[in-house]
This record gives sequence, C-alpha cells and structure tokens, in this order.
Amino acid sequence: MQVSLAATLVSGVAFLLAGCSVARERPANTPVQKAARYLWSQQQADGGWHSHTYGLLKSGQSLTPFVLNALLQVPPSEWAAPEDKKRAAFLFLKNNTDAEGAVGRMDPLVPDYPNYATALAISSLVRGQPPSWKDTVAPMVAHLRALQFIEQNGWTRADAAYGAWGMGVDRRTPPNAGHLDISMTRHVLQALAAAGVAPEDPALQKAAVFVERCQNYDPAHPDDLDGGFFFSTVVLAKNKGGFEGKHPRSYGTTTADGILSLLAIGRPRDHERVRAAQRWLSSHHQPSGTPGLADAPEPRWIAGLRFYYAGASTEAYQALGLPKPPSDVLTMQRADGSWANSEIIVKEDDPLIATTLALRSLLGR
Repeated sequence: MQVSLAATLVSGVAFLLAGCSVARERPANTPVQKAARYLWSQQQADGGWHSHTYGLLKSGQSLTPFVLNALLQVPPSEWAAPEDKKRAAFLFLKNNTDAEGAVGRMDPLVPDYPNYATALAISSLVRGQPPSWKDTVAPMVAHLRALQFIEQNGWTRADAAYGAWGMGVDRRTPPNAGHLDISMTRHVLQALAAAGVAPEDPALQKAAVFVERCQNYDPAHPDDLDGGFFFSTVVLAKNKGGFEGKHPRSYGTTTADGILSLLAIGRPRDHERVRAAQRWLSSHHQPSGTPGLADAPEPRWIAGLRFYYAGASTEAYQALGLPKPPSDVLTMQRADGSWANSEIIVKEDDPLIATTLALRSLLGR
C-alpha cells in the first residue's frame, strides 16, 4: 500500500512538472499566430479560400494561391501549417488549372485574374513542394511564357507593352494590349524566377524592357529623375500618382513592385537602378498609408492601398537584406486575428485580402 501510494505521488509530481514544462514552452498568442489561425480557419471544404465580400473573387482561383503563398512563409516556430489543409489547398490548385496550365479561367464568362492566379500558384507550389510539384508547375510556366507581350504575339520593342504581362484572359496582339501593369508583371517574374528561369533567359531579358520603362530613371542622367516606379506604360490613367510634367509620379506600391521585379530579372542589389529605387522607397516611406500619393488625383489611394503597400514594402526591404520598415498595420488587427481596410477602393475591405497582406508585412526581419 505504501509503495503504491509513493508511486502515485511520484507519478503525480512528474505529471505536474510535465504540465508546468508544457505551459512554459507553449508559444505566446502572437499577431502572426492569430493571423495564421484566422486564415486557415477560412479555408473551405474544397481546399480553397473564397471571398464572401466580392463576387469576382468567389471562385477562389486567385485568392487561394494568394493566401496560401503567404501562409507557407510563416515560420513553423510561429505556426505549423496543417498537413491535411496544405494538401487540400494544393489539390484545389490542381483542380482549378486548365488544360493550358492557367489558373483563374475555369469559368470562361468570369475570369479570375488568370496571370496573377497562375503566378501565385507557381510560387505556392515551389514553396510548398507537394508531390509531383515540378510536373504541375511546368505547364503553368509554359503558359505564362506564351502570354508575354513579345515577338511571338506580334509585339516589338517599340511597343509600350513590350516585355510585360497583362490579365491573362487570352493572348493579346497589337494594338490591343488591354490592361497591364508592374504589379501583375512583378508576380509573374517572381514566379518564373522561383521556378528556376534564369536571368539570361529571353523572357526575363525582354521583361526588363517593360520593368525599366516603368522606372523614373535615366542612366545617362541619374539625378534628373527620382528613381521610383509608376504603374503602367500603357494604361496611363491607372498611374495613381498622376503626373509631374511629362512623367507619371512615383509612388510606394509601384516602387516596391519595381524593386522586386528588378531583383527577379537578375539585377543585383547594388545595381544602379535598384539603388535608385531603394533610395526613393527609403526616403518616402511612411508607416501609415501609401507614400507618393499626396498630390494624386484621387487621395483615397493613400489609405486604399495601405495593406498592399505594407506587404510589398516589407517584401522589398527583405529582398534587399534590410530590416523591415515601420508600419502601423499591427495596431489594426482585430480580435479574431484578421484585418480589414475601411477604404474599399481596391478591395482591401475583404478580410482575406487585408489579412494576407498584413501577415506578409509581419514576416520580415
């Protein structure tokens, strides 16, 4: 009886000590953990993330790789991504890739940002590396190559669209470029680079023409322009900063995208164009809202792009090997771990979009 009692006491003490150890080692409920928990909780039974705010994003074809690519960057020490949920997400991407390797075109009447969705799907697959991921990525890469605005589609270097990527609904031939911009082109370039496309590849060499045209920079006169980036060489009305004389004004989101584009096409960190863009971003950065838009025709862009700027600028600083810039995004996290922008001008009021961008802004060093 005494032996049994002693054994029970020893066992009880061991249990209590173990419990104390577990309690001490249990990680804090950090903003990153709260955001990751929220986003994983929003995954649907089909493995995708579907907007409840915007009908265009309801299919989940662009939202799923967008959210997944950010979640896969969360360190395991912060939040270990559930294997079953990852498998479901990768299966969703596979099930929503068409015969040409495009994601975002499963509904021919309502395309869901196909080039953007396909690029982010590649980035997610390369990052997560599920079984046979290389076989899944290969047709996606080939598809993006086929849609570039270059000679194979009738475009010449003299065209303002040359080297870029557009929405990706279909192949575009001159003179109808449609919508194209540095943001979509940046995501395609990052995807191609992640998939192993080398800087000397013709696709990246030709993309450099468009990327450099979106920069307010002249190598022959480096002090004449500010070094920042604008949105598009084709859809001039979409340059949200407006114009300074003949030149579209540089602003924060596009300059962050421009830096990431330059790095994706193989420009080193100390390249004159990268340094010029970095100087603009560092000297204009603001922790709240998007810099460079104070004199914009529509001032709502300052707040409307708040989360995109927070995420893209952090990614740019991280790619440059710099500490992440200060941001007030953290102060706006809601109790359930999500974020939402009160300004609806670019859909950041959708918590899936705002939370994904805010999470990305928290992941820098």
